[in-house]
Amino acid sequence: MKNLVIVDVKDKKQTISPDIYGHFSEHLGRCIYGGFWVGKDSPIPNIHGYNKAVVQAFKELDIPNLRWPGGCFADEYHWKDGIGPKENRKRMVNTNWGGVVEDNSFGTHEFMGLCDELGCQPYICGNVGSGTPTEMDEWIEYMTFSGESPMANLRRANGREEPWSLHYFGIGNENWGCGGNMRPEYYADLYRRFQTFVSRHGKFFKIAGGPNVDDYRWTKVVMKNAHKFIDGLSLHYYTYEYEFEDKRPATGFTKEGWYRIMRNAYRMDELIRRHSEIMDKYDPKKRIALVVDEWGNWFAPEPGTNPGFLYQQNSVCDAVVAAIHLNIFNNRSDRVRIANLAQAVNVLQAPILTEGDKIVKTPTWYVLHQYKDHMGAMLLGSSVATESAGLYEKQITVPGMNASASEKTEGGKTRYLVTLANADADSSRTVDVSLANFTGKISGARATIVTGEKMDTVNTFAKDDAVTEKALAVKILDAGTVQVELAAHSVAAITIEA
Repeated sequence: MKNLVIVDVKDKKQTISPDIYGHFSEHLGRCIYGGFWVGKDSPIPNIHGYNKAVVQAFKELDIPNLRWPGGCFADEYHWKDGIGPKENRKRMVNTNWGGVVEDNSFGTHEFMGLCDELGCQPYICGNVGSGTPTEMDEWIEYMTFSGESPMANLRRANGREEPWSLHYFGIGNENWGCGGNMRPEYYADLYRRFQTFVSRHGKFFKIAGGPNVDDYRWTKVVMKNAHKFIDGLSLHYYTYEYEFEDKRPATGFTKEGWYRIMRNAYRMDELIRRHSEIMDKYDPKKRIALVVDEWGNWFAPEPGTNPGFLYQQNSVCDAVVAAIHLNIFNNRSDRVRIANLAQAVNVLQAPILTEGDKIVKTPTWYVLHQYKDHMGAMLLGSSVATESAGLYEKQITVPGMNASASEKTEGGKTRYLVTLANADADSSRTVDVSLANFTGKISGARATIVTGEKMDTVNTFAKDDAVTEKALAVKILDAGTVQVELAAHSVAAITIEA
């Protein structure tokens, strides 16, 4: 069967929100401490306490937003513990993640400063599970109010005269689980109450705690009872080889394991579609965004590490899973307008791993780099014709490829970006990419590929270039068609200029 991707250049859908390419930083393991934050007195090169190499790596990705402080940690975090002189800040035990002592040296000022360094929007998740409307109201006032008020004056006393810019605010996290074990009816009413006080200080993009994976009833109840007050509804879905209670290692998996992971990654499309159908009943104009603010592979922690730190390796498998997800998000960007990969540094499917003053860009980082020009581009309708891949005798199969395509015009020149994920563990594919309804002529084409020798090849601190973004040959077949050879277990990004 011929592998063909058809991109209809006249089928312009909607702008791909840059915020789909967001990240997540929780007080978990070494994401904050030893990841983003090393302290101003650290021998590790830093910018005002932020690991300089980590900051530079994320700036290369042009990340649009960063979510903080959790995660489950958000609903045990009390923001006043993390402001003022560091020697006076309360110490606490992180009961969710490893039982370690938090000294709160990284708080609101440090996070907002990090976003300034990264040039990204802060996305803050407030405490509903163990907090109060007053606490949330005062935090918003502290961060954003410019006039005379107790919290604005407290901010000034702590060294910040001007308020920060804040657009995204989450009202609770996983309130069906670690955020309070609530029923959707109860959370919907609680959301309505809390959001009232978030709105008191201005207009913010308010994100309600949404469903766990396929809890469609949660979506229905919350949308029915609170949709008028919601700007975004979150969705959390992690990819496992088997299931949450039976997490397997990040490397060393079998071919069957590979295809189980890929099949579970592709499930994201079904989840988005079905939750969107429910949302459409209450929000037919799609004003409310579906916010996939936790996604990625979740494997067993690396041997010898604190199991509560969720430190795992990152391989070619993670690269392909990231590409599958990002293509799905792009193609569903009429409803999905924010997403956050979990997590940014040293936790779960991290783009960056650190060890002292060393950092490693993981295979996932290179895929994000390949895809970044989709941000803010116009989504184009596309279709893929390809054979499925998998273990037919065990009925574990997936689409061999998925794709997304976008268009940008700058300086009178138009470029088309087509991104491809090959989920076939063994076979390469010769792929034709054809521009339908295209009346011009292709003037140039270039491509890159991310892959490795094996399906679980990783970058390490000893060898950090086993998986990188490399040039891929592109053939221009005619005025509107190009061809690439897509290696097994790989991700490609093709830029076509017209």
